[in-house]
Amino acid sequence: MKKFEDAGLLLARILMPVLFITAGWGKITGYAGTQQYMEVMGVPGFMLPLVILLELGGGLAILFGFLTRFTALFTAGFTILTALLFHSNFAEGVNQLMFIKNLTIAGGFLILGLVGPGAYSIDRLISKKPQAALAH
Repeated sequence: MKKFEDAGLLLARILMPVLFITAGWGKITGYAGTQQYMEVMGVPGFMLPLVILLELGGGLAILFGFLTRFTALFTAGFTILTALLFHSNFAEGVNQLMFIKNLTIAGGFLILGLVGPGAYSIDRLISKKPQAALAH
């Protein structure tokens, strides 16, 4: 199984951020409505650019394996916070499912934060030292 680990991590990095990339883009195209919804839920609307940066930018960073561990751990925390702020009213039917979905996603990002991006990543390219420098 060890020989499939890097390919599996690449596949995980392709699948995991899809929701975040599309959500971040949706927040850009529906900026005013998203800002209003955030404010209704008690989250200051001025934080929306940071949310977009995390969702879209962080999603792309995970996809390409750039700053993977940090981004994955930060995204896990963000996802748990989102569950608590936006999906904790279980009296509204779908919220319990959304809450559990967010916890599941956070778990996946925690694992990625712990194990790293794998071989097929920008992080791995950056961390490699040139062989010529090692020979001298």
